[in-house]
Amino acid sequence: VYQTPADVAEEVVLHAFKTGYRHVDSARVYRNEGPCSQAIKKSGIPRSEIFFTSKVPPRAMGYEATKSSIKSSCSQTGLDYIDLYLIHAPYGGKQARCGTWLALLEAQQAGLIRSIGVSNYGVHHLNELESYIAELDAQNGKGKGGEISVGQWELHPWLARPDIVEWCRKRGVVVQAYCPIVRGQRFEKPVLKGLVETYKGKTAAQVLLRWSLQKGFVPLPKSVTLSRIEENADIFDFQLTDEDMKLCETGEYAPCSWDPTTSDD
Repeated sequence: VYQTPADVAEEVVLHAFKTGYRHVDSARVYRNEGPCSQAIKKSGIPRSEIFFTSKVPPRAMGYEATKSSIKSSCSQTGLDYIDLYLIHAPYGGKQARCGTWLALLEAQQAGLIRSIGVSNYGVHHLNELESYIAELDAQNGKGKGGEISVGQWELHPWLARPDIVEWCRKRGVVVQAYCPIVRGQRFEKPVLKGLVETYKGKTAAQVLLRWSLQKGFVPLPKSVTLSRIEENADIFDFQLTDEDMKLCETGEYAPCSWDPTTSDD
């Protein structure tokens, strides 16, 4: 529900639930946690079957600010727990990043959050956090530093991030892909047009989502158009061949969104 207006978020999420979706990816900065939670409550679906994500805003980095962010999320959603809480971006410097992780860890230990992770971290940020987790383990006992359960990045054939993906694979970190259909900006690319011709009846968006799944990612398509929500879910009746997957290896580094992975602060 990236930047989905609050006044339509509930309707959009309810329709997604009816279509079969069970994961709602929100964030403090999207300003729609409340409507999303209302949809969860009205859906009639058991809470245990729905996965709700929120994120620490870049301006709320640091221990105390993150504690306030989590408290606000819990208050605005009215949920007993949040399934996943991510650090939205690695801004603010090392001290703030580590303080944010500690606040998330404490909220997880208190049962407010089930899993914690990061978003938009570069490999250098991931290494920094891994070292901090090791420090906490050494101080407080093995496993007390927490675990990076999930990482979220912009990922598609024009931004495959092999270094970050490999880092996560080696450590068992689940990789989520936002902007998996590149905001529709690459639909006219020859490689994609060719694949749409090959897979009759499938759209460019469906081909890109299929690529994401076959790469082992959890794609997070965003739409407020009800028909496209349905279209984006209709990707389980075909598979890209190995040859076609290789055709999608563009080697490009072309973000369509922000790219905090390169931040050095």
